[in-house]
Amino acid sequence: MARITNRIAAFLLIALGSNASAAGQAGVPTTRTLQEGIPAGGYVLAPSEVIGATTSELRELVERYGTDRQTLQRRWHVEYSPQRRQRLAEFLGGWQQQLARVEFSTLGQQGRIDYVLLRTVLEYERQLLSREEREWTEVDPLVPFAATIIGLMEARRRMERVDPAGVAKALTALAMTVDSARKRADSLTDTKAITAYRAATALKSLQATLGQWYRYYAGYDPLLTWWASQPYQRVDAALTAYHKVVREKLAGIKPNEEEPIIGNPIGRAALLEDLRSEMIPYTPEELIAIGEREFAVLEAEMLKASRELGFGDDWKAALEQVKTLHVAPGEQTEVVRALAFEAIDFIESRNLVTIPPLARDDWRIEMLSPEAQKLSPFFLGGDIIQVAFPTDSMAHEDKLMSMRGNNIHFSRATVHHELIPGHHLQGYMTARYNPHRRAFSTPFWTEGWALWWEMLLWDQGFPRGPEDRIGMLFWRMHRAARIIFSLKFHLGEWTPQQSIDFLVDRVGHERANATAEVRRSFLGTYSPLYQVAYMMGGLQFRALHEELVDSGRMTDQAFHDQILKGGGMPVEMVRAMLLGTPLTRDYQAQWRYLGEPLGR
Repeated sequence: MARITNRIAAFLLIALGSNASAAGQAGVPTTRTLQEGIPAGGYVLAPSEVIGATTSELRELVERYGTDRQTLQRRWHVEYSPQRRQRLAEFLGGWQQQLARVEFSTLGQQGRIDYVLLRTVLEYERQLLSREEREWTEVDPLVPFAATIIGLMEARRRMERVDPAGVAKALTALAMTVDSARKRADSLTDTKAITAYRAATALKSLQATLGQWYRYYAGYDPLLTWWASQPYQRVDAALTAYHKVVREKLAGIKPNEEEPIIGNPIGRAALLEDLRSEMIPYTPEELIAIGEREFAVLEAEMLKASRELGFGDDWKAALEQVKTLHVAPGEQTEVVRALAFEAIDFIESRNLVTIPPLARDDWRIEMLSPEAQKLSPFFLGGDIIQVAFPTDSMAHEDKLMSMRGNNIHFSRATVHHELIPGHHLQGYMTARYNPHRRAFSTPFWTEGWALWWEMLLWDQGFPRGPEDRIGMLFWRMHRAARIIFSLKFHLGEWTPQQSIDFLVDRVGHERANATAEVRRSFLGTYSPLYQVAYMMGGLQFRALHEELVDSGRMTDQAFHDQILKGGGMPVEMVRAMLLGTPLTRDYQAQWRYLGEPLGR
């Protein structure tokens, strides 16, 4: 244990700049101020960097679509409303007609890219509305009173005058309907857990909607308050009681216990729709085969590093050794700062990408709360890198797992993913170049870009020894595993528990961290393909790099700068931008960037 402690102390001594010569030998930069070396006016770009940066003829059209869509969603905001779905479907259909009137043949390459992307988005948004309607059809029998609540809110949004006595009567009837539904639910035995989980979610949303409706009038309209106060309270109590039955009895979520991970497997047909929208011309089964192939390659590299550390083929023992190389509580932010500048210096010294001075200096560090770490046990990034590390209120075993899961060498593989050249640089540039393409945002570009840099830095010699390589390989194996477990879950082949066990047994996760990862993946806040997008997007950028940089057609710096200035979009359209790929009005994804993968 003394040897491990001394190595950690040595790292911190280097990272904090107490030994400049040692720092140079170890490859870790000494601490410096954020604004060091920035000349007067260094944050200001020349006009040539700003004027004419966007050349798409459809920029204003795409911006108008995004603005109008946001406006429509604010107006028709009631969840589960059939009228909302109808209005959105009409809106999307109208935009499809509008886009069809554009003279495609007159557009330049950037305009054609925007045309194909907008057409793809409009088609996919209509598919999502149909998917939402199908899911609601399953839930509707459990919430037969939904139309009444939705109708009250939508009448208010139409600014209709209310009849206080009539509202009181409607609320009284509503409470009785909710009570009847609760009594029926007590006798149900064959409701699927996922259907019950969706119904419980819908009930909370409907209860919140009714609360918003009532609070609008309460106190302000004394006559309605006089009539409706008691009936509203009765409905609210009935909804609370019914939600408890649906959640606990039908969905199996017990009180005072950690909530089970149920998730929402969407099935193969929906996965194919999602893949088409992301311009990925592979089937889910082909992607799983690719994930398994990548995992095998990375596992072989892990064995090499394990042997270097003296653990032979027991790479999990080597991984356990690396996990012990963490800093003491309170010291993780110093490590993050040092690692951030190490990555910046490494990239700038090799002219891999342009880092604007303002982007280099405007990021900051915050700590993740214990509650947030249940879903995000590692890092979250952007202009703020949010750091996971133990806090005093966490259980002892959770503290130990958090330190082990955020050890020095794991962190060295993720800080640059979150900051520079990863998500922070990415966000900085997309806010300034082709910002209209936020309408085409995709995790295959966003997460794929950051993952690609993990690949490139590996190839450029960024890992300094076997411990660093194990840290980087752990995360790469994790991303390959995400392809496998998330697609198998959505295909209905694996349960969340099987996904957790896979991360623990095959990748080497701490069980609490694996549980948090799977919970985050299937909670519903991420799209079904989000976890697939890390590795798959990175592989797309790698294939494009081989095609353009390894062949000598572009430099690294020009390649990466043009990607960032092009804006976020499916990587096949990045390729079309860089190569001038011929595009047609009805263009579909066709870039088989990994060839023909082996079958499963």
